[in-house]
Amino acid sequence: MAMNEKNKGKAVEAITSMNEDFTQWYTDVVLRAELIDYSSVRGCMILRPYGYAIWENIMHLLDKRFKETGHENVAMPMFIPESLLQKEKDHVEGFAPEVAWVTHGGTEELTERLCVRPTSETLFCDHYSHIIQSYRDLPKLYNQWVSVVRWEKTTRPFLRSLEFYWQEGHTAHADEAGAEAETLRMLDVYADFYKEALAIPVIKGRKTDKEKFAGAKATYTIESMMHDGKALQSATSHNFGDGFARAFDIQYTDKDNTLKYVHQTSWGLSTRTIGAIIMVHGDDNGLVLPPAIAPIQIVIVPVAMHKEGVLDRANALADELRAKGFRVKLDDSDKMPGWKFAEWEMKGVPLRIELGPRDIENNQCLAVRRDNGEKTPVSLDEIGTKAQDLLDNVHDALYEKALASRESRIYDVTDYEEFKKTIAEKPGFVRAMWCGDKECELKIKDDTQATSRCMPFEQASLTDKCVCCGRPAKHMVVWGKAY
Repeated sequence: MAMNEKNKGKAVEAITSMNEDFTQWYTDVVLRAELIDYSSVRGCMILRPYGYAIWENIMHLLDKRFKETGHENVAMPMFIPESLLQKEKDHVEGFAPEVAWVTHGGTEELTERLCVRPTSETLFCDHYSHIIQSYRDLPKLYNQWVSVVRWEKTTRPFLRSLEFYWQEGHTAHADEAGAEAETLRMLDVYADFYKEALAIPVIKGRKTDKEKFAGAKATYTIESMMHDGKALQSATSHNFGDGFARAFDIQYTDKDNTLKYVHQTSWGLSTRTIGAIIMVHGDDNGLVLPPAIAPIQIVIVPVAMHKEGVLDRANALADELRAKGFRVKLDDSDKMPGWKFAEWEMKGVPLRIELGPRDIENNQCLAVRRDNGEKTPVSLDEIGTKAQDLLDNVHDALYEKALASRESRIYDVTDYEEFKKTIAEKPGFVRAMWCGDKECELKIKDDTQATSRCMPFEQASLTDKCVCCGRPAKHMVVWGKAY
């Protein structure tokens, strides 16, 4: 046992402590847990099988939710003609600094530059202008799973890269009410997914005009807090009104035989979500994965597997658990058990089952939770049922821990000097009143590097004055430093 603990210590010593250097800890984890590798292209990551498996599980669970709400998947081109991108002025200005352009095809210069898809609003709009003629064609509820390119100056795996994976929903509706209902419905889908699948609490709210999506009438967001107190914009949902429809001439004939413009929405969630999982739940031993999206939910580690019957019983247990629908890995490698424990802790497997000769004699195994290290002897006759209970407990504990951590670092402030001091000295979210003036928003960012994360749906009147200028307040805003 002493040898195992010694080996375990060596296996994890390369990870920087979270509290010593959170940025380096994050980099250590994404590499040591084999989520990504760096590619030969600056700012582009290679998603390794384990990292991609997490994304696959996210896609599967979200796609199921989308289809249950009536959405269909489509696939748009990755290239956008410059003339198409230019049709919506605010949209193109918002994305211009991040656009990558194709100027040559083979050895020939193109007559028109092609934008490498940063987002697909213009493509969907062009398509909708061709296929929507009547009110009977509405609503159009489309989604696609693709990669997009944004030419970022600074990059970090999952959080900000030149190319990343995401889904983008694009819908068209007969009127403003339909578009607004869709925008809020999909925000709720994201919020529920974060809670039920990722065990991450979020704050739902509306973005200020300064922070809203380029070309949108309104942008709604879910914001989550990372271990270091910074905010992560975790998913967004946009109401476009009829602005894009007018730019692209997307009209339909209504029941009263009059021509009307459609109202549109767009909403998306990306591989940035994996960064949130790492930074909310991880610890100094590596990843801690919520069971719903863990590529391996249960790892079985045979102890003294050279002894007769141990490996056979471990294989039988693995087959039994797989038959019940669990994602199971049997580690029958020749590494010492302590090394295996550390490796699977690093990869965040929610539940480890240890099985040795004495366990078999007693018709039991030892179940170890990744989130808190709690060890529970379980009868081999009951492990199929108990495993689900333990995984449910892991999820619930992760959510409650993340919620408690977030709530302990939300500060209500009414004085501007206190606001600046709190932002500087206490990592987390600050709730403060705002007059609605963009100049105050810009001043706060210049003074503190904090940005408005959202105007939460659950408003409170902390005072009747703006925290920055002292004029009458219109909104309570959640402020914070962000990734």
